[in-house]
Amino acid sequence: MDISTQKSDTDDTPPPTADAEQKAAARGATRPGDRIFLALSRGSGIFLLVIMAAIAVFLTYRASLAIGKDDANFLTAFEWNTGLVPPKFGIAVLAFGTVVSSIIAMVIAVPIAVSIALFITHYAPRRLSGPVAYVIDLLAAVPSIVYGLWGALVLVPYMDGLFGWLNNYFGWTGIFSWDEGAPRSMLTVGILLAIMILPVITNVSREVFRQAPQMHQEAALALGATRWEVIRMSVLPFGRSGVISASMLGLGRALGETMAVATVLSPDFDIHASLLNPGGGTFAQNIASKFNEATEFGRDALIASGLVLFVITLLVNGAARWIISRRSEYSGANA
Repeated sequence: MDISTQKSDTDDTPPPTADAEQKAAARGATRPGDRIFLALSRGSGIFLLVIMAAIAVFLTYRASLAIGKDDANFLTAFEWNTGLVPPKFGIAVLAFGTVVSSIIAMVIAVPIAVSIALFITHYAPRRLSGPVAYVIDLLAAVPSIVYGLWGALVLVPYMDGLFGWLNNYFGWTGIFSWDEGAPRSMLTVGILLAIMILPVITNVSREVFRQAPQMHQEAALALGATRWEVIRMSVLPFGRSGVISASMLGLGRALGETMAVATVLSPDFDIHASLLNPGGGTFAQNIASKFNEATEFGRDALIASGLVLFVITLLVNGAARWIISRRSEYSGANA
């Protein structure tokens, strides 16, 4: 057999898979530093899974103690009276308020955040993009209670004009009808949450857009594309997974926000068709407002509602990972 035949035989071997490469890398970790780093990496991953499992077990156990004594339907009841004998409480209003306020916040914040990120990275001159990015970073560090106080003292008093305009032109829909009550409603909460999550989504999206391949953008410009066409064809497809991840980070903060919502919202256990009338509630707001004065059984009931929020958060993150995996061809690794 000649040398060319031997070379063709060796070229027919399939390329190593990702698992094979990982196993080979693990076998190649012969130096002490490599072995220590590998052990720490595995241990950190396992420790994180153990923590998540411990949280799930704790929430499930304490929730089962409360739900077993609940005289109402835990998923559909419109009341929260843990002091009654027998107790009656449910999460229908809390689930509705949490989902609706988070959706409002995402609808407002994501387009604005992506636009700001694109402006900083592709439109603004360098001497302007730096200060704007610095201000966005500062907004991300503002505590929740400060946002809540600003919302209660500044945002709420100035919402009358917006609510009146929405009632005049869109009140016929029922969603934007207003009875001229205090504007401490789901829409106000959603706007406040949008302001709070805007810096998080903007910062992550900005860093993702900065990593877009410069060669792709220059090639599009050389072919006669406008700046917007370059962004639409090169930057946005590259950063799609990053924008989704940034949105999920913002959504996680919106779902779990406590003090800001408790400061702005006038809670009650009823579902209102209008987003402008006061009332409603969220999981985090209900836990924060009732935990200190609750009995041991009342705390178990609040933990049960926290378990539902925990499950919702896991489902949201799982859905985000599924969307990103479907769009893997647009990820930065494949650019």
